[in-house]
Amino acid sequence: MRILERATLKDGSEFMTLSCHSQEDLWHLYNIVRPGDYVEAETTRRMTLPDGCCRTKPTRKTMVLEIEVRSTNYDPQHSGIRFQGFTTYKTEDVKSETKHLLDIKLHAPFRLTKKSWDLMDIQRIEDSQETHQDGATAAVVLHEGVAQICLVSNDRTIVKAKVEMPVARKRAGFCINHEKSLQDFLETVAKTFLRHIKVESMKSIIVAGRGFVHKNFLTTLYDVAEQMHQPFNKKQKAKFVCLPAKEETAALGKFMDLFNNDPSRAFYGDKHVFMANEHNAIDTLMISDTLFRSNDNEKRKEYIQFVDNVKKTNAKVLIFSSLHESGRQLNMMTGIAAILRYPLPELEDEDIDDDEEEQERDIIEAKPKVDEMLNKFGAHFDVSNANVTNGKKDSYESYNDPFEYESDDEPDAEETAPRPQITITDCIVRKR
Repeated sequence: MRILERATLKDGSEFMTLSCHSQEDLWHLYNIVRPGDYVEAETTRRMTLPDGCCRTKPTRKTMVLEIEVRSTNYDPQHSGIRFQGFTTYKTEDVKSETKHLLDIKLHAPFRLTKKSWDLMDIQRIEDSQETHQDGATAAVVLHEGVAQICLVSNDRTIVKAKVEMPVARKRAGFCINHEKSLQDFLETVAKTFLRHIKVESMKSIIVAGRGFVHKNFLTTLYDVAEQMHQPFNKKQKAKFVCLPAKEETAALGKFMDLFNNDPSRAFYGDKHVFMANEHNAIDTLMISDTLFRSNDNEKRKEYIQFVDNVKKTNAKVLIFSSLHESGRQLNMMTGIAAILRYPLPELEDEDIDDDEEEQERDIIEAKPKVDEMLNKFGAHFDVSNANVTNGKKDSYESYNDPFEYESDDEPDAEETAPRPQITITDCIVRKR
């Protein structure tokens, strides 16, 4: 996202003229704009004009309009974001307080006016500028017979393609069939990768899989690229790396283990987390971005101020995206949780609020759905270092990021994953 202009108006409100240049920017914009804000942009409106023969005909006329936002519609599949509201001033063709829909497209400038800008909103815009400059990261997640090719950013993971093919099992005396079908699968994934990913424009490319699958894939990818007369140079080959666990995912996994094994160091909900901060005990604060999109201005300011206070204690603050599966899991726990530097057993004796009791009942009732969701994205986390492993002594490097993927291309089929060792529901039920 780029800032084209910024100024303060006579009434004390401030506006920014912005432009979005990626789907990531649109996601940030969705989090920034709230009901009561003002958006001005070029748009078209259906008009009825005379056609010269004493008749009228409908047509669309281009104009600039400003609306007071009442609702926002964001669809990751759409290359824009829609704001609905009422016009704020009268023009030659449109009266004031007329209902209108503004569709903000990529690369199209628009003006956003707020009566007061939250520090969190300004931080998001600054972060989006850095994201745009850094470039994108691609990832290939491999299992035998199943592969996903993704674009990874700070807030979202987009599945560009999914490949699913049968691979013959290893059997005594029939290893040749297994190796041949596996090689066919890797070649198909390599061709799909070259069709969807431009390596020269990527910041890095992550390849991960069980055992030696990811290494065999790299060898196959280089061979297929040469066969298709698209060989990689040394600079491009250096972009292929292994990625450690995403920080938010690792933190959530550590929280879940502590919740079950050392509950006096893991708390969720406003009351308990706020009390933990009064003791300067928070080591890692996890908070959902949905709390910063609240229509309650006072509540939103309270969370922003709380985050600032936590940062002053040298604690780590992680803001979870609600488009990530990890963010949705956090939302099930009221959207706010904390890992403490040291145990506070006295907080366990504090009564939970009615909202938390209701939240707990909702999670218990939704247990089958939660289990199904975590079966797809689950992983075991080691509390000592919060690294993702496969639960075995000999761990392998893997990119096991439990995201809810948003796809530009329709995936071929769903991938099944091993059942996690523990679920959020299990943790809460055991603790209470």
